Amino acid sequence: MASPRKLTWSRVRARRMARHALTRPADAGQLVGVVGAMCGVHAQVMSAAETSIGIRVAGITRQDVRRSLWEERTLVKTIGPRGTVHLIAATDLATWNAALDAALEPPGFAAGVRLDAAQIQAVVDALDAALVHHDLTLEELDAEVPRRAGAWAGERVMPAFQELWPRWRQAIRPAAARGALCFGPSRGRSITYSSPHRWVPGYRPAEPERAALDALTLFLRAYGPARPEHFGRWLGSSPRWATDLFGWAGDLLERVDVEGDALWQLTADGASVEIPDEAENVVRLLPYFDAYAVGSHPRERLYEGPALERAVTRGQAGNIPVMLAGGVVAGVWHAQRAGKRLAITVEPLGKLSASQERALEREVERVGAIQEAMATLTIGTVAAGPHA
Repeated sequence: MASPRKLTWSRVRARRMARHALTRPADAGQLVGVVGAMCGVHAQVMSAAETSIGIRVAGITRQDVRRSLWEERTLVKTIGPRGTVHLIAATDLATWNAALDAALEPPGFAAGVRLDAAQIQAVVDALDAALVHHDLTLEELDAEVPRRAGAWAGERVMPAFQELWPRWRQAIRPAAARGALCFGPSRGRSITYSSPHRWVPGYRPAEPERAALDALTLFLRAYGPARPEHFGRWLGSSPRWATDLFGWAGDLLERVDVEGDALWQLTADGASVEIPDEAENVVRLLPYFDAYAVGSHPRERLYEGPALERAVTRGQAGNIPVMLAGGVVAGVWHAQRAGKRLAITVEPLGKLSASQERALEREVERVGAIQEAMATLTIGTVAAGPHA
């Protein structure tokens, strides 16, 4: 067996940053393509999702993201990797749905609470039928799903947030993965659910095995090299499922050695043109749950030294916004909005060069422009705790 290709972490980080449009922002017309290249954008905190996209696409604001989502419908808000809310490129929705469905673990509730496979499918069918013509709120679905699936679906037995929810709600994640549900526009303060079949013209479910390979390819292009457990953790699958998928990928993948880390990358990347290492003077403010901060593994190769302790909580990245400088996490930050003003505090974890300080000032201005606010910069201690 041939020796694995040898790579350096500085080159790997430079390649990842370039593919995330973090080295050089993409043109405004590439907004949807950037979201696709990121494998989706975490959108539990919508302002963070807007910032994630905005720092990668030149000249846009949060209004451009909202227009792509709610008017042009080139983005879809749905349940994505790890069961969390994501913005997905509409053209990729069928692929990610099918991959997530293939990787999904059964609900982890106790016997007598959890739905069996037949009940999950009954709820999925009920949601599909209920949402194909109208957007509905969660409360409206609490009445509609039991009416269609059976009274058992409405029994309040599911523990959640110090109360009991109707049993059917544990099937929201598989319903999204099976193409029966996505998010619709809010109705006042209430979120609504919609149907991908109405949201994305021509939507058709993808073949699961092909979709899983396509999803792995997209992931490794954005976050490779990686190991199976990295992909499984990012997607929200079992380690065994991810390991089997890597084995099934065959010649699509090649082994590499990155300064002693045994990893896998796309074979096609072995012959790719070398990417200039421009990361040194690039400074980016990554918001809560930014895809680059969450998807890059091994953690200690991005969160070096004190960053691993300061910016990663209980092994989870993304709960604290981070500053990238020199290709690694070099600080944490927090933003406080008051009307049209955005007060940004940055806490460097080491000394910044003069060029990095100037780049940080420009980045603060850019974040303010994305959020349509006048941003100010304070260098000091970030007192805000991690996001739940």
